[in-house]
Amino acid sequence: MEFDHAGVATDDRDALIDLYGTILDASVAHEETFGELRVAFLDMGNGFIELLEPTADAQGPIPNYLDQRGAGIHHLALRTDDVGDALDAARAAGVELIDEEPRPGAWGHEVAFLHPESTGGILIEFVEH
Repeated sequence: MEFDHAGVATDDRDALIDLYGTILDASVAHEETFGELRVAFLDMGNGFIELLEPTADAQGPIPNYLDQRGAGIHHLALRTDDVGDALDAARAAGVELIDEEPRPGAWGHEVAFLHPESTGGILIEFVEH
């Protein structure tokens, strides 16, 4: 496994695209609306920053995160060749899973999340390209 991206919850995706383009020399590799989120992946050369902005009247984990904690890092994603195998290994290690099976994620990837109570307080996403 290797680092894939850091997911950042934000109320202003476009402002962060501009800021990170200026200070980090990050360019947009991919943009889409995924469910109730406007998503942008910024290419950092050795991984991505995923910007997650809720659409108007959106509900779910990202709007809830923003309401409770404000903007900031929401999750860390690790790239794997097989999300199902990664979930099996986490399950065998006693980690609490949010997703029992892989599901569709942004950019056409398969994803699954591990509960932060089992991972030192960090929401971890497995992602398979």
